Amino acid sequence: MTVTNEYVVKGMTCEHCVAAVSAELAKLDGVGAVSVDLNTGQVTVSSDSPLDAAQVGSAVDEAGYELTS
Repeated sequence: MTVTNEYVVKGMTCEHCVAAVSAELAKLDGVGAVSVDLNTGQVTVSSDSPLDAAQVGSAVDEAGYELTS
């Protein structure tokens, strides 16, 4: 079963930002895919099981950005 969650990340301005956020989120256990819409800040994460919001927030923070939802 695949679980899909959507988040909004603040502060991304370029493809480097997208790559940094995607790489950090991909490190989380069970994550199979990460899709980022740079224009809206919308991040879609597909995983094997529900993700812990605190872990997602920490990963985005590690990339240097802010999780807003």
